[in-house]
Amino acid sequence: MLTLQFTHWNQDLKRILLVEDDPALNRNIKDALMEEQMKVETVFDGLLASKMLRKSNYDCVLLDINLPYKNGYDLCQEFRKYNKETPVLMLTAFDEIEDKVLGYESGADDYLTKPFFMKELVLKINSLIKRRSTNINAAKVSQTIIMGDLIIQTEIKKVTRQGIEIQLTPREYQILLRLVLSRGELVAKKSLISEIWGTSFDANSNTIEVYINFLRKKVDKPFGQNSIKTKIGFGYFFEDNTGTIAG
Repeated sequence: MLTLQFTHWNQDLKRILLVEDDPALNRNIKDALMEEQMKVETVFDGLLASKMLRKSNYDCVLLDINLPYKNGYDLCQEFRKYNKETPVLMLTAFDEIEDKVLGYESGADDYLTKPFFMKELVLKINSLIKRRSTNINAAKVSQTIIMGDLIIQTEIKKVTRQGIEIQLTPREYQILLRLVLSRGELVAKKSLISEIWGTSFDANSNTIEVYINFLRKKVDKPFGQNSIKTKIGFGYFFEDNTGTIAG
């Protein structure tokens, strides 16, 4: 029988939704997070998780990929249609770059391959929650950013180019915003990873390169532009000589 477990907690504690169909792993993760003073609600299938995500708000979602009724990719993609803020950490037994790409394209913020150390899981969760808070505060500095024909409305996280809205995942949006705010100056690859994912994120170059490729396919190519530039061995920058930044 599928169950949803609740515990009474201090309202200030971080609220986590754990979607994992393996009972033993589900229990182990829940116990580990409870020891870190987190409030944890557990779900064992994608269909029930879909209902919970629409019903409640969470600080972070831990999402297995191979789930009964609705897999993690579909669930995350559905979630991102109405919630682009809450960080999603995918848990999977696969470690292929193609699987990671699918996860990121679905809107996941980070990726953890089984088996993993609970300490690493806790670090990633804390980093994602902290990063979300930092990004929200930073976005409030300016409500509208104009860079040539690209417009970013930070209050509602809406991106348009040549009058056409561009649908971005939370990570894609954060990276684009960081590059645009650099005003054409180079952003080092390591700095970008640290600022977007946090210092606890152990990322190789493939991760950020995957996201840069996503952005180029969405932000540049459909509009005949080549704004997102790479300086090999150093990092990335957004180039638009006609651009201005307006707040």
